[in-house]
Formats: sequence, structure tokens, C-alpha cells
Amino acid sequence: MSINWMNEVLKRKEDFLKDLKGLLQIRSVLDEGAAKPDAPLGQGVKDALDYMLDLGKKDGFITKNVGDLAGHLEMGEGDELFGILGHVDVVPEGDGWSVDPYSAVIKDGKIYARGSSDDKGPTIAAYYGMKIVKELGLPLEKRVRLIIGTDEESDWRGVDHYFEKEEMPSVGFVPDADFPIIYAEKGISDYDIVQPVHTESDAKLQLRSFQSGRRYNMVPDFAEVRLKLHSGAEDIIQKYQVFLKESGLDGDASENEDELILTLVGVSAHGAEPRNGKNAGIFMAQFLQALELDVQGKKFVDTVASFFNQSRGEIFDIVYQDEVSGDLTINAGIMNYNKETGGRIGLNMRYPVTFDIDEGKEKIQAVVQENELQLENFTDSKPAYVKKDDPLIQTLQRVYEEQTGENAELLAIGGGTYARALEHGVAFGALFPGREDVMHQKDEYAIVEDLLKATAIYAQAIYELAKADL
Repeated sequence: MSINWMNEVLKRKEDFLKDLKGLLQIRSVLDEGAAKPDAPLGQGVKDALDYMLDLGKKDGFITKNVGDLAGHLEMGEGDELFGILGHVDVVPEGDGWSVDPYSAVIKDGKIYARGSSDDKGPTIAAYYGMKIVKELGLPLEKRVRLIIGTDEESDWRGVDHYFEKEEMPSVGFVPDADFPIIYAEKGISDYDIVQPVHTESDAKLQLRSFQSGRRYNMVPDFAEVRLKLHSGAEDIIQKYQVFLKESGLDGDASENEDELILTLVGVSAHGAEPRNGKNAGIFMAQFLQALELDVQGKKFVDTVASFFNQSRGEIFDIVYQDEVSGDLTINAGIMNYNKETGGRIGLNMRYPVTFDIDEGKEKIQAVVQENELQLENFTDSKPAYVKKDDPLIQTLQRVYEEQTGENAELLAIGGGTYARALEHGVAFGALFPGREDVMHQKDEYAIVEDLLKATAIYAQAIYELAKADL
């Protein structure tokens, strides 16, 4: 059977864009402060889940809401289940957008919105891939299920809950990374370095508060510091302006009674590669190191500043790389300090597939204790890895090459996708080689033509994988 998958996509382009815009216009950011029994992660996240379930119901799929934390859309028959895992939650939009981050406006062939590339655009592409296979009435030997997660950007409560209640697919892919195929994903560990409060005498220049970062997995693009001053504000402001100019960054300084408030604007990026951004908190700490701060404030600032250009585990003596997945990386994603409660630095570590995480944790603990700090909230998500000769890999390679005419190179990433939630799965698109990665950044966008091409790839992949014996 010969099917022109791209032609089938183009027949549905108008509906595709309409459904995509509807999803992108929902601000589905985690909001536990507004949690309700039927919206445990906040109303916006629940609205996005409901949107996908309603879309599936309208188009004739079997739909199921699983505890308002996840859901699925299903088609086909058979004992075996093929799964596609997408997510509809997004990271906070951040500052500095040139358009409304939830307007889903299309300009110059790009659709701009938070989630357009991570992961609402690719999820809709996978959904339309399923829809095309369904509407063509193609024979399948497996059930096909699009699983919708709602907490991928934080703690994975959506898929964790889902797989406590529902069947694990025998094979699957995740449309939430890069094309051609991600066959290896680093392990991911989040943890906090905590500085307890120490009683001390007042100082001429006291660090009252230090705030930077919202998520472990984002390079912070903003920092604010409040300093208690007795005198010398003008001198500090002048030094700060020189620092900003030399660093090529924007910021501001203002006085409020006995306080000096400093702000700094950095460059956000995905925490998987800290070198792609400019960490506002670390740059701010670098400046503060030149000031005569109180002892407790100085200790916090020095700890934060130690991560400047040290994103490969140098601080903890855990520098490591392997041929499969590359370098170990560490991102300082959250930096909070208050003179009354002490300090906390939230770190996001991506470690290679062959790295010994238990040994690594011991080394981290040793350095933390040596510096009279504390290690808390250590989490570990193990690496994902499927061998190159696996039938799943070979099928996806063939599909990609047939649809694009390009070599389906196998990739390894530091980002964590839902592939690690599957017993047998990989990440498959939807960012094409050579395209700018704007996930988690201001003015996030997806190229409409690329989303349509991804839909054709997904449609063929779904058909091939659901009829094949893998």
C-alpha cells in the first residue's frame, strides 16, 4: 500500500492549526497554589488535559481521564499496546517576550507561544498522525494510545500516576526532543544545597535577600538582591553599572530607605546545557563577591559564584563523560537566600548513561559537608537507552529516511523525556536538525512547515509500528 503521508497532512492543515492554536492559548503552567480535587496541578493544566480529551472524543477516539493527572486517546484492537507519550504542561513564560506568550500568533511561517515546540506542537502533530491513520481505515495489529501527561516539566506526577493505574505499552516513542532519533538520554538528578542560619553581629553591608530562578531545569534569566546599607550606595551603584557593561548584561539599581535593590537580566536556556544561557543568579553572585558582605551573606554568594563556568561537575570532583551520551552537566536553577532563614541552591544534574550515580552522590555529599552545608531533596531519574540494532530503532530510521530523504542519525541528549517512563521507547522528534532550539526560552516558536512534516513522519511511524511485530 502506497500512501502519500504529506498529502494527507496538507488536507488537514487548516484543522491542524485551529486545534494547535486552541491548545497553545491555554496557560497550562503548574499552579499548586490553586489546586482543587479535580485540578490537582492547577486549573490551566487541567484545562489543557480536558482540551486534548475533548478533541479525541470529537474525532472518535476512545478517551479516558486518569485521576485528572493524565489521560489517553486510543484506537485499534489487539492484545499489544503501542504508546505515544506527550505532555501539555509548560514551563513559566518568563519575561521579555515580543508577543503575548499565549496568543499563538503566526508570523513568517512560525507559530509563537509557550509550548509551541515543547511539547504542545509535537503532541498535536502526533495526534494528527494518529488521526490520519484512523481516518484512512488502515489495518492495525496493535492498539495505539496517545498518553497525555501533565507534569513533565516538574515531578512527572502525571505519568507516574498513569502507569500506576494503566497498562504499560510494549513499545512506543515520545515526540518531545529532536529528530532523527534519541536512543540515549542522560540520567537526571535534582538536589538542594542548603546553608543553615548562623547568628552573627550586624555588618556594614548585609545581604538581606537573594532570589533567582523558578525551576531546576531552567537557566535563570532574572535575579534580584536586597542589601541593607548604612552608607556607600552611590559607590556600589557605580561599580554595578561598570560590571553590567563589562558583562554585556542589563540590570538596574535603586534605593528604598535603608535598602539597595539590584536586579539583573540574564539569558534563559534549558538546564540540560547551562552553557547555552547566561545564569542571572551566578552573574549577580560574581558581582557581590567584590563587596564586603556580612559573613553569612558572603558564604552564600561565594557558593553560588563557584558555579561560574563550572557546569561539568568540577566543584564536586565528578567530571565524567562517555561515548554514548557525552558530558555530565550541572545547572544552578534556583538560588534563594534570606538572612532570617538561610540559603538554598537547587541544582539539576544530567549524568551519562554509564555514570555511577551512587558514587557520584557520595562525592557530592562529601564536598557539601566539608563546606558546612547540607544536601537535601536528592532525586534520581535513571538514564534511558535503547540499543542501535533494536527493531524499534530500525523502523523509525527507515520511516524518517523515507519521509525526509536524509540520514537518520542516532542522538544522545541531556534532556529528560517521557521515553524513560517507557520500558521500551525512545524520543522521536520533533525538532529537525539545524533548527534553533528555543524550548524554555522567550519567544518560543515552532516552524509550521516542520510541524506538518513531523505529522507525516508520525503518521507513517504509527502505522508501521502498530502493524509490525516488535
